[in-house]
Amino acid sequence: MGKSRLEKLRECLAEYQVDVMLTSKPENIRYLSGFTGSSGVLIVSSREAFLLTDFRYAEQARSEAPQCNICVRRNSDSDELVAVLRDIGPRTVGFESHFVTVKDYDELAKKISGITLRPLAQVVERLRAIKEEGEVTCIAAAARIGDAAFSHILPFIKPGVTEKELALELEFFMIKNGAEKAGFDIIVAFGARSSMPHARTSEKKLYLGEFIKMDFGAVYKGYHADMTRTVILGRATERQREIYRLVCEAQELALNKISAGQAGKEADEIARSCVRKAGYGENFGHNLGHGLGLEIHEIPVLGPKSEDLLKAGMTFTVEPGIYIPGFGGVRVEDSVVLRKDGVKVLTGSTKELLEL
Repeated sequence: MGKSRLEKLRECLAEYQVDVMLTSKPENIRYLSGFTGSSGVLIVSSREAFLLTDFRYAEQARSEAPQCNICVRRNSDSDELVAVLRDIGPRTVGFESHFVTVKDYDELAKKISGITLRPLAQVVERLRAIKEEGEVTCIAAAARIGDAAFSHILPFIKPGVTEKELALELEFFMIKNGAEKAGFDIIVAFGARSSMPHARTSEKKLYLGEFIKMDFGAVYKGYHADMTRTVILGRATERQREIYRLVCEAQELALNKISAGQAGKEADEIARSCVRKAGYGENFGHNLGHGLGLEIHEIPVLGPKSEDLLKAGMTFTVEPGIYIPGFGGVRVEDSVVLRKDGVKVLTGSTKELLEL
């Protein structure tokens, strides 16, 4: 049997030279303990784990995190936390410097004189980056819900429909068919508005000849999938076909050539060089991809400056795009898992240019 998640974190305590690790980010608490409530602090020492929460979640915490000592808050969070730390007696305590506010840090620091607080960034997130098979199964299930939603939405794409109507129909379908929720604010952008990579869905109506860019994803048992498909209402022009073909070519190259051991920037360059050589380098302004899991954006980053090392077991998106103001934009995005022998695509929807 492999090491438990708490055991893996305890190995990090020695590596970072801290006696105790405080985790307050909800996704990290869920990953380490199973607790899904919105109020909590996890305190992990070399031998024990304490989950501090409030009365609303006491029963839930005992059920979801049986490996933890449950401490129910009666005063302020910091008072109860200080009491637990005094009982443990650490000299050095690590905390999530990328998540804890300055106010919370200052309040805790004043109350634990004699204990050193050490800022640690993304310790748990780096553990989370390598997925267990059960996690991959959940992401794949979320991807299947997204695929079903894409098939479902195609008959709704007609002249006069609004971006908002399509977005609402996608969200309703996913929730009705097994998703806990949509993973993020769904993007539906028509025509020239599709040139905005993260366009806010609007009341714009659809007209013949326009691109329809749809970026959406389901959450299944806490895990996110993410996909984008771009289709067109009516017959595509030659320029629309050219842009679409190029984006698909860039994505296919990346899917075939990304491998374990590459840096995120190397993976990004596979697709970016294809787009750049075709003369559209300035029109691909975002990263090639991002990690997926309990959050919609995780480690690794696949971007021009990313030094993140890609490893087998990581799940992420591959999503090149070309965006031309006044004309429109195309993005094609899949959720994938990286295996020792290359990328396995979890998204199953067609990438042929659909002319509806």
